[in-house]
Amino acid sequence: MAFFKQDFLDFFIELAPNNHKDWFDVNRKRYEENVREPFKAFVAHLIAEVAKKDKAFDGLEAKDCIFRINRDIRFSKDKTPYKMMVSAVVAPKGKKSKAVNGVYFELGPEYLRVYGGVYEIDKEDLLTVREGIAENPEKFKKVYSNDAFVKMYGSLQGDKNKIIPKHLKEAAEKEPLIYNKQWYFYSEFEPEVILRDDLDKLILDCFEVGKPMEKFFNDLIKRQ
Repeated sequence: MAFFKQDFLDFFIELAPNNHKDWFDVNRKRYEENVREPFKAFVAHLIAEVAKKDKAFDGLEAKDCIFRINRDIRFSKDKTPYKMMVSAVVAPKGKKSKAVNGVYFELGPEYLRVYGGVYEIDKEDLLTVREGIAENPEKFKKVYSNDAFVKMYGSLQGDKNKIIPKHLKEAAEKEPLIYNKQWYFYSEFEPEVILRDDLDKLILDCFEVGKPMEKFFNDLIKRQ
C-alpha cells in the first residue's frame, strides 16, 4: 500500500523558499496530516516487518527511530530551521543505537536515500575494525564485491586517514579500505518512488542486501 500522497513532496517543495517558522506554523496541520503522521505509520510498518524475522526489533516504536524535522542551527551558518526531508533509523535501539544494524533512510523532494554501514566510530573500535579487515581481507572483499551489494550500493564510502598504525600498512597496500575511518554505503532513488505502493519492499530489500556488510562490522565491534 502507498503511505504517502503527492502533498508529502509538495510540502517540502513549498517549504524550500519559505523555510521559516511563520510559514511552517500556517502549514503545521498540513505537515502533521501529510508528512508527520504518514511517516510515523510507515516507520511503524517497517519495524513490524523487520521484527517478524528478528526479535531484536521487538518492542521498538516509531518514535524511537524518527529524527526531528528541526535542524540544529547552533553551530551552523545556515539558520533555516527545518530539514528538507524526514529521516529515521530502524535499528534495535532506534536513534540510541551505536550501529545502523538495520536501515537508515531519508525521504524528501530531491531523493530517497537508504544507508548502512559505519559512520561514527571511536578510536578503539576504529582500530578493531581495521585490524579485523587486515586479518580477514578476502572475507571483507567478498562481502563488498558481492554482485547484489554492488548493484544496490556501488561501493563503500567514507573519509580516510593518511596515516595508520605501522602494523597495518602492509595489509593496507592490498586492501586500501583499511585507511578508511568510515565505511558506509547508500543507494539513491528518484523521489517519485516515495509515492509508490512498494516503497516498503524497496527499503526492506536495501536492508537485506546490506545485512552481510553489517554483520561483518558487528562481528568485530559488537555494535548494539
